[in-house]
Amino acid sequence: MSTTSKTDEYQVQLEIFEGPMDLLLHLIRKNKVDIYDIPIALIMDQYLAYLDMMRSFNIDVAGEFLETAATLAYIKSRLLVPRIGADEDEQEEDPRMELVRPLLEYAKIREAAQTLADSLQLGRDVHVRNIPSEELWDLESGEEIAEVGLFELVSALHEVLKKAEPDELMQMSADTMRLKDRINQLMEILAGVSSVTFHELFAEQARKADIVLTFLAILELVRLQMIRAFQHQPSRIIRLYLAVEDGVGTSN
Repeated sequence: MSTTSKTDEYQVQLEIFEGPMDLLLHLIRKNKVDIYDIPIALIMDQYLAYLDMMRSFNIDVAGEFLETAATLAYIKSRLLVPRIGADEDEQEEDPRMELVRPLLEYAKIREAAQTLADSLQLGRDVHVRNIPSEELWDLESGEEIAEVGLFELVSALHEVLKKAEPDELMQMSADTMRLKDRINQLMEILAGVSSVTFHELFAEQARKADIVLTFLAILELVRLQMIRAFQHQPSRIIRLYLAVEDGVGTSN
């Protein structure tokens, strides 16, 4: 006799709009390390922690993330195992170069793709809202802001979840997962204000299911380029801005 849980879990098959190379570049920037001298053990531990967080939020992790995790483990093992029987004068290539080369190439391609996307955006029917720098933040001299993506948002969500009900099991049912409705609610909120902080969107939500639902709505809007997220570097506060004029793109 087969048994089923009292609530069927709702697995979110959300398209990951950033891949494993993006995560590695994010971790390198976050730890302020030289891309030619990557501390593999540290980066691998943090990489796996991010995958665990994404799984806990019911986000489907693509196979390429697991393949990159295996590559990190292989490079780590090569660094730990001494080379036996090698000529002292013979220099073996740093195993980390197996990761560095594709990372550098990917960074170049990503930069070129972003430049192309920005130019093509001008020809779309949806008009991108040009956010003036003074609207982004009231910056002091020397302070910086940076546009952020999936992995910075995952980190911010992790902090929000720490304050949620600790004993509540995260069960996402089809009845509670009204993603489209939450997307429309967020667009209405942003249409009425110049910006909103990431944490303000979760201020009244104590249940983990509601928190994750809001987070998935944010991810979908970022992926669709309907909103943009910027982080104030000194304070690490993330603000969300409407990226299109008059909320275009919210219908059906």
